[in-house]
Amino acid sequence: MASLPYSDVDNALRAIAGQAEGFGRLAIGGLHGPLFPVTSLSDNGPGSLREACRRPGPGWIVFEVSGVIQLSSYLNVGSYKTIDGRGERVKLRGKGLRLKECENVIICNMEFEGGRGHDVDGIQIKPNSKHIWIDRCSFKDYDDGLIDITRGSTDITVSRCYFAQHDKTMLIGADPSHVGDRCIRVTIHHCFFDGTRQRHPRLRFGKVHLYNNYTRNWDVYAVCASVEAQIYSQCNIYEAGKKKKTFEFYTEKAADREEAMSGLIRSEGDLFLDGAQPCLLTAIGEASLFHPSEYYQTWTMEAPSDSLKHFLQICTGWQPIPRPVSHHN
Repeated sequence: MASLPYSDVDNALRAIAGQAEGFGRLAIGGLHGPLFPVTSLSDNGPGSLREACRRPGPGWIVFEVSGVIQLSSYLNVGSYKTIDGRGERVKLRGKGLRLKECENVIICNMEFEGGRGHDVDGIQIKPNSKHIWIDRCSFKDYDDGLIDITRGSTDITVSRCYFAQHDKTMLIGADPSHVGDRCIRVTIHHCFFDGTRQRHPRLRFGKVHLYNNYTRNWDVYAVCASVEAQIYSQCNIYEAGKKKKTFEFYTEKAADREEAMSGLIRSEGDLFLDGAQPCLLTAIGEASLFHPSEYYQTWTMEAPSDSLKHFLQICTGWQPIPRPVSHHN
């Protein structure tokens, strides 16, 4: 690895606040709130994660226990909260987290596996949520999506996450009638999509910057641009299995437009392995495609290589790292 993004955030507990790269870079989570320790793996009640998320005001949620929390319903996360799984191994099952009309949320070093039920996502971000960072989390096997970002939610970064054993991985922009999703902006970097079938991501309307991700062995496509989507794919690794189509373009009609259209993808510096097909449409509409530097000046990126591929297999998802020291409670 030439350089590791945000390599110093584990030096102190709250050092991670405001250190995301990309569109979620302003997320501070519960920086200015007290520590909320989770001491119980119960779905609800004293010491539970649900109780900690319910507490008013900003808060930095840490765990004193490891194990599985079986959620019977979505767990709502309010504004100015950090859910920090460093130092323990906590897995959410049954349902997922819902970020509804909230801002400044950080979710770090958690596992999500085995979500059941209609419209059950690992993390569901809707509506109108912003300044969110999802970092070093593992996602597997939910009935709907692993991360869904819809209905006007924006300024979000997903970094160093691991995705496996799933079909519709990440949906950004849910429906061609939701024209308010033109505001959506998401950065996805240093993630490992390990054999998930599709949607890495699927985007409608918004802007997505993908860099230094590793996507392999998909079963439908790797990345999809639908109505008015703009995807900047930069220095990623796409390694095909049986399906070779890397980029898909779906045509849909926005509710306030007369004609149907698909989206745009610019592929720059991407590495295509085992017959993965490069983007054939790089020259079409490129003038109207956003460039990340219009929104943020720096991001940590290197040319795709075997060493990057090896790093992403080891250093994505939940990590067995100690909880950093807290300099104030």
